[in-house]
Amino acid sequence: MYLKSLFSIVTAGLLFTSAASYAQSKYFDKNSDVSFYSHTPIEDIDAKNSSAVSVLDVQSGAIEFSVLIKAFAFDKALMQEHFNENYMESEKYPKATFKGQVKNISAVNLKADGTYTADVSGTLTMHGVSKEISTTATFIVKGGSLDASTAFAVNPEDYNISIPGVVKEKIAKQIEVKVSSNFQPYVN
Repeated sequence: MYLKSLFSIVTAGLLFTSAASYAQSKYFDKNSDVSFYSHTPIEDIDAKNSSAVSVLDVQSGAIEFSVLIKAFAFDKALMQEHFNENYMESEKYPKATFKGQVKNISAVNLKADGTYTADVSGTLTMHGVSKEISTTATFIVKGGSLDASTAFAVNPEDYNISIPGVVKEKIAKQIEVKVSSNFQPYVN
């Protein structure tokens, strides 16, 4: 009788542990890629940041990103300096954040390899201004990994980012932003 009870307890414990690990709900990436691109007839501006932090809860659909402004790298050092000092004022506003929701997270089947699209909306906070944005994200499930990517446009003036008249023609009115993450299960 004792062994039968012990076996039942051990079996129940193993099933619970297995179910808990299978029901992983939070995913994390501390090296998400964020880039932006500005094209004008005069000049193209391209910057990349590979140290954004992102968290995704696949049960609730909650998603968050945090991006250090100074971590954007440019081809030209002078562009990077102007970006941080004159436009983004990165000493005063050191990061940009996004807090939102994957509206139809149930469309992403984590049990089956494939490519899925989902609607994402939330609040982008940058340069001290918060604005609602909506976009579509692509999720790729392959061999147990979860990748996500999206692209959207932002207008610098919507975030009170002043562009001096002298360079106004060199910076697009809409900046294309691309984000990609390679999510891993979050372990406490």
